[in-house]
Amino acid sequence: MALSIRQAAPSEGVQWTRDAFRLFLRRPLPFTAMFVAFLLVALVATLVPVVGGVVMLMSLPLLSLGFMLGSRAAQNDLPVHPGLFIEPLRGERTRRNALLTLCTAYALCTVLIMTISEWVDGGAFDRLQVLMAKGDEARVEMEAVLNDPRLMSGLVTRFGLAALLSVPFWHAPALVYWQGQGVGQALFSSTLAVWRNKGAFFLYLMAWAAVVFAFGLLTALLLGLLGMPQLASVLGVPAGLVFSAVFYVSL
Repeated sequence: MALSIRQAAPSEGVQWTRDAFRLFLRRPLPFTAMFVAFLLVALVATLVPVVGGVVMLMSLPLLSLGFMLGSRAAQNDLPVHPGLFIEPLRGERTRRNALLTLCTAYALCTVLIMTISEWVDGGAFDRLQVLMAKGDEARVEMEAVLNDPRLMSGLVTRFGLAALLSVPFWHAPALVYWQGQGVGQALFSSTLAVWRNKGAFFLYLMAWAAVVFAFGLLTALLLGLLGMPQLASVLGVPAGLVFSAVFYVSL
């Protein structure tokens, strides 16, 4: 299959983020419902030992593809709903099998990244998550973990490898579903597309960082003026849901 990659101007990276908010505001409740539905299914899946976690990881490429289908539906004034997540699995068998292979590869790579990261930090990141859930009663232990130099090395490894993994999988589900590409070709095409448009993707990431930073700063200032800084954690939950949904819309 011939490969044709459009060269995006760097400034388009900012436009992708801006357009995502505009499209989200056309269907805010359906898009948010899609993300919440996925979180609920993922939560139920993680209750099943081992297998549930693997299935949850396998579903992440379908999460991005589902939101791509939702965004296209919103652009064409069609319904946006959680059922779009499984829509790709109802299609032609060859493409469905390729998608499932892609999902399996993503899960295996993610498990490998987690294993390497745990080896680097000696399990410090996992211990930190457990201690944070305990709250103030584990403050002393938490400080000890935060002072562990292996924690930072593990975080750099974890997020660095995760960022690299996102490159080949960024467009791969869509290329399999819409273009009928095989798994290998889709991963290669996605990697090449991200690399050739690295300027646009860099500004895209910077735009998202600016949005999150600006929201956090304005929220802190406003709540500080109102004398209610404790509400920051309360507002963080709905804000996180909205920003996550908009991010997937931006794909």
